[in-house]
Amino acid sequence: MSGSAYIVDGERLWRTLHELAEIGATPAGGVARVALTDEDRAGRDRFVAWVHELRCTVHIDQMGNLFARREGTEPQRAPVVIGSHLDSQPTGGKYDGAYGVMVGLEVLRVLHDNDVRTAAPVEVVSWTNEEGARFPPAMIGSGVYAGAFSLDEGLAAPGVDGTTLGDELERIGYAGDETCGAPDGAGRRPIGHYIEPHIEQGPILEAADVTLGAVTGVQGIRWYDVNIEGRSAHAGSTPMEHRCDAMLAAARLVCEADEIAGRRAPAGRATVGTLAVGTGSRNTVAGSVTLTVDLRHPDATELEAMHDELLAFADGPAFGLQPESGRSLPHPQITPIWYSPPIVFDPTVTEALRAGAVATGFDPIDITSGAGHDACYVSQVAPTGMLFIPCADGLSHNEAESILPEHAVTGAQATLNAVLKLAG
Repeated sequence: MSGSAYIVDGERLWRTLHELAEIGATPAGGVARVALTDEDRAGRDRFVAWVHELRCTVHIDQMGNLFARREGTEPQRAPVVIGSHLDSQPTGGKYDGAYGVMVGLEVLRVLHDNDVRTAAPVEVVSWTNEEGARFPPAMIGSGVYAGAFSLDEGLAAPGVDGTTLGDELERIGYAGDETCGAPDGAGRRPIGHYIEPHIEQGPILEAADVTLGAVTGVQGIRWYDVNIEGRSAHAGSTPMEHRCDAMLAAARLVCEADEIAGRRAPAGRATVGTLAVGTGSRNTVAGSVTLTVDLRHPDATELEAMHDELLAFADGPAFGLQPESGRSLPHPQITPIWYSPPIVFDPTVTEALRAGAVATGFDPIDITSGAGHDACYVSQVAPTGMLFIPCADGLSHNEAESILPEHAVTGAQATLNAVLKLAG
């Protein structure tokens, strides 16, 4: 399978992935290791125990980002870093994020088993709060590392459960003291090259019957919080023309978001992932609604146009006084909360991953990621690349998420090959 002298242990990788998946396992076969919960702490503890078995050093920065380091013969060189994240969605799958960290662990194990000492150090990182499910926005740990957020902003990130990220880091014992980075990079742990192996989370590789994808970049993402304030009223005694229905306003906005993406098919994406009624009742006109909008496109200009159209629609004639019915429809108040611009990955790292894939006997295809990853922020401060393997039906952020063992092993081998090339 590989042109390398060093071969990953596929059975060990698969076993380790599923030992990790026992932590936070759900009855439906997925995992719930939401960031900085007790389950996340247990997953971190297990990873630390595994890397200590390899006599690697463990480093934790102020955001709880966790680095395992195997020293090189030239320790002054910036390391080759492999990684992803160990936190999950509340009802997530076994492989999203965890695959990249466990591939990194397997690379360390192969180097240890064969007493291989690379020139540059090799590190494996697990970034804090990649998912953003508990502490929005996503990818805060890598974002602070890269200087996209200040440390104070990261630690103060409010949880949906009333906690703060910094307090929960302290609670689970993973508030480190190493500098997590600043806009000028002062004190930040160096990264020479960064590789993030990941499941695709989409259907392209599986549909093309291709085992590996060399990720050339990531589409841009914009997140919004939306608040709509109407007026509660009795469902039976309030005529339609006297209503100020927040739910109707929400419905129009949801449909428009879909149309905005549809006008840019097939590249455009729009998702309303959450919607809540303030004090909902089946026989009451909705007085308030909150929802979220997620817009994505690989082209920054198009994504900006989608943003403009969403805001213009919310301010436009679809809301306010409706002359045809006499009713007043409340304007949605849209607050942009996060922007991750489209990313183009480093050609040197991408080519190393292509060559590593070819050495396994599989030609990769170039692919653009539809999902955001920690690699997006890391790419702002270090040469970065990603490698995808297929997942069944393109399904992710779902307990039914599934991959094939042979794909997992091939992706790990391609990553090892690339690491050896980049680390020397």
